[in-house]
Amino acid sequence: MSIEIKAPTFPESVADGTIATWHKKPGEAVLRDELIVDIETDKVVLEVVAPADGIISELKKGEGDTVQSNEVIAIFVAGIPGAAATAAPQAAAKAATTTEKASATTDKLVNPAARKMAEENNINTSIVAGSGKDGRVMKEDVANHLKSTPAAAPATSTAAPVVALEAAGDRIEKRVPMTRLRKRIAERLLEASNTTAMLTTFNEVNMAPIMALRAKYKDQFEKAHGGTRLGFMSFFVKAAAEALRRFPAVNASIDNNDIVYHGYQDIGVAVSTEKGLVVPVLRNTESMSLAGIESTIRDFGLRARDGKLSIEEMSGGTFTITNGGTFGSLLSTPILNLPQAAILGMHKIQERPMAVNGKVEILPMMYLALSYDHRLLDGKDAVQFLVAIKDLLEDPARILLEI
Repeated sequence: MSIEIKAPTFPESVADGTIATWHKKPGEAVLRDELIVDIETDKVVLEVVAPADGIISELKKGEGDTVQSNEVIAIFVAGIPGAAATAAPQAAAKAATTTEKASATTDKLVNPAARKMAEENNINTSIVAGSGKDGRVMKEDVANHLKSTPAAAPATSTAAPVVALEAAGDRIEKRVPMTRLRKRIAERLLEASNTTAMLTTFNEVNMAPIMALRAKYKDQFEKAHGGTRLGFMSFFVKAAAEALRRFPAVNASIDNNDIVYHGYQDIGVAVSTEKGLVVPVLRNTESMSLAGIESTIRDFGLRARDGKLSIEEMSGGTFTITNGGTFGSLLSTPILNLPQAAILGMHKIQERPMAVNGKVEILPMMYLALSYDHRLLDGKDAVQFLVAIKDLLEDPARILLEI
C-alpha cells in the first residue's frame, strides 16, 4: 500500500520549511516510527517518522528543497514482504551489541539525535549520564562522553588535508549556505532596527546580596528541589516580573495603531545554540517559583541545543532577557525582540571599586542595559523600570514581599 509522506502542518507564523537531512534512501527498509527526514523551519527542526514498516519508494523533495505545509515529500510503501525483516535485524544489531546496551534501550530514555550520535561512534548509551528531563540522554551528553573518552571517537578523514593545506600556505575559504534560522534572525534584527525608535538606558547592580544568598542556600535549595541548582537568572526573571507589574507600559506591545497591554508576564530567555539565538518563553512568571524558573530554563537550554524546542514554546512573550555575560560581555545594547517594547541585557559580574557611605569598597558589579521602543515608552518609565529591577536585586527580600 502506497502512502504519501507529507511535511508537517506548519503554524501560521511559519511560511515554509527546508529539507535538511534524509535519513533513509529510496529502497531502504524502514521500521514504524523510525526517523526518515528532518525539516528545518525558521524556528525549529521538525522530525518526520515512518507511518509503518516498509520502504521509501520515491523522494519528491531533495535536501535543500523548500517545502510547504502538508506538501508531499516522499512516497512510502507499507507492508512490503520482508521489509520489516530486513530492517529489524539492522536496528536490533545496533541496539543489542551487548546485553547492557539492549537493556539500556528499554530502561533509559535516549533522545533520537543522541541515539544516532551514539550509534555512529559505537557508544553504549547505558554508560552515558543523562542530563535531560527524567534522566534522558541528550546529544550533548554523548558529545561530552566522547570528549572524556577520545579513544572511542572515530578519526576524521578531513583532518589531514586541512593540515596539509595550512602548511602549504594556502588561503582557505569555505562557502556554506545560510541556514533558515540564521536568515530569520537577520530579518528580525533588521526589522527591529528599521521600524522602531530604539533607545538604550544603562544602570549597574551590586550582585553581592544575591551572591551571598545563593552561597548560603544553594545546597539546601538543590536538595529540596530534586537537584535543581539555584542560579542568577531566576532572580532576574522574578525581579523583571515584579517590575513589569509595576510598569505595565514596558510589558505592552504595539499592534498597528493600537497599544496592547498584557495582564500577564511571559518572559523570553535568550538561549544561544550552534545554529543561532532562540528565545523560549516562560509563561506566567509572576506565579512561578525560583525552582520552577531554574528547572524550566535548564530544560529549554538542553532542548534548544538539540533542536527540540517546539514553535509554541518560542511564540509569544511580553518581555525578553538576554545574558551576554555568559560569554564575557561587559556592556552591550540588546536589540528588541518584536513586537515587544523592551529587552533587558545582563552582563559579566566584575569586581570594581565603589563608593559606599563615603568609603571605597570592592564590590561584584554588573552593568544592566534596557533597550526600549521610544514610540511606546518615555525615558522616565524606562529608567524607573530599570531602577526598580536594580532595587529588587540589591535587596532580594523585596521580591518575596513585593515592595
